Amino acid sequence: MMQKFSWVGSEGTYIDQPDVQRLQHAVVGRFGGNSAAGQTKNEDGCLIWIDEKEEWEFVMVLDAHNSAQSAELVIRQIEKHRTSIALLLSGKVSVEVFNQMERKLMQLFQEDGFKEACRHVQGETACLIAVRKGKYLYWFSIGDCLLYLFHPELAAFGQYQLNQRQFYEWVGQVNTFEQEVPCFSSGIRELRQGKNQLLLTTDGLVECPNAVFAEPESIWQQCRDVDTADGVAALLSIIQKNHVRDSATVVSWTVEIGEPASFASNQ
Repeated sequence: MMQKFSWVGSEGTYIDQPDVQRLQHAVVGRFGGNSAAGQTKNEDGCLIWIDEKEEWEFVMVLDAHNSAQSAELVIRQIEKHRTSIALLLSGKVSVEVFNQMERKLMQLFQEDGFKEACRHVQGETACLIAVRKGKYLYWFSIGDCLLYLFHPELAAFGQYQLNQRQFYEWVGQVNTFEQEVPCFSSGIRELRQGKNQLLLTTDGLVECPNAVFAEPESIWQQCRDVDTADGVAALLSIIQKNHVRDSATVVSWTVEIGEPASFASNQ
């Protein structure tokens, strides 16, 4: 069994109205931007699946433009494969789980029917998927959404952000997966022993006026040592007060890892 949540900005814009909700141990925050700054629509989206035993999470955030149609299409495509993805994640932790996950995502983004549907939507979307299974985190990123991993041992080295924003990558009317070679980035990270906080966001959070969250450490400072929902609410409140126009969608959750993590041989 799993907890499920999906939303696109065309269903509810949250303009001038930050919204924070819990889904089991995860938190989703949505803010459509400030109407006084010129915002009239929200083209973000997100999808969250959580195993009820907390053995895995599958989370996706999307940042579309020129309409929310491409975000709606990607969510529908992922949801079509929900049963097979959940079955894959129900297995024992192994490298093959993540290898199969990447092959699965590549397959569904390259399906002929999906690519044909992409040609008929208005606009395109960035898409970031994060999958946590056991003490490992896998991500699959198309475009410029952001993924963070907050842990004191990583913060000591100034490491907070896992993926790099890639511009000129999308799914939809302009489609990365229509090329001879699809372009995306992916990776796998070992979580540290203790409390790990994971956070996905669309770029409205980091492109706020006054650059309040342009540096990853500033996001961590709002989230550390507080309840996850309180941290997400604080992030949205701050960008609202700084008159952000762009919408921001944030999904965050914490994972407690009991197993020791890797250290250098002389540590």
